[in-house]
Amino acid sequence: MSIRFTTKARRGMAALTVAAWLALGVASCGVGGGDDEKPESSASASQEGGPGPNAQEGQDEPPMAELKGQDGLLLQITSAERDSGGFLTVSGDLKNDGSETVNVPSALRGDETEIIRHGRSLGGATLVDAKSKKRYYVLRDTDGRPLTTTDLAAMKPGESVPVFMQFPSPPTGTTEVNFQLPTFAAAPIQISG
Repeated sequence: MSIRFTTKARRGMAALTVAAWLALGVASCGVGGGDDEKPESSASASQEGGPGPNAQEGQDEPPMAELKGQDGLLLQITSAERDSGGFLTVSGDLKNDGSETVNVPSALRGDETEIIRHGRSLGGATLVDAKSKKRYYVLRDTDGRPLTTTDLAAMKPGESVPVFMQFPSPPTGTTEVNFQLPTFAAAPIQISG
């Protein structure tokens, strides 16, 4: 009985730790010192248009990569940030750029048994570091769930969903990796942080 309790307690602590890291990662995505480098025109435009800057303001910048998938799906990668905990979080938007409703393909979750059990996700994403000759897979929690956006369903034309994927961080000397997702074209992305 105490072994079972200990095992459940360890799983709970591991899940809590993963949740804390995810919360920290999401919170750190909005933190940055790049505001001083923005042109004056965008600052005055936001002052004239309303009470202050909003969370959507950063989306005016072009994505660092656009990957085209099947049936009009488009993945726009907006950031790939390394954190001090040894993780790399890739963020962006999955968009239905077509004219018809599209079911998000189950192939995006990859073919690993652990990930398949947890529904539709972006668990099949990988990063390829050509410099170190390594491939990085999406991280999983202690129950095998991928640390990525999950429960992706049908998308209406023009609909966009914010997505993220978390990977082990490549060495600090690596600043560019190739991002791959099943059914999408591959693209190089720059790592920040």
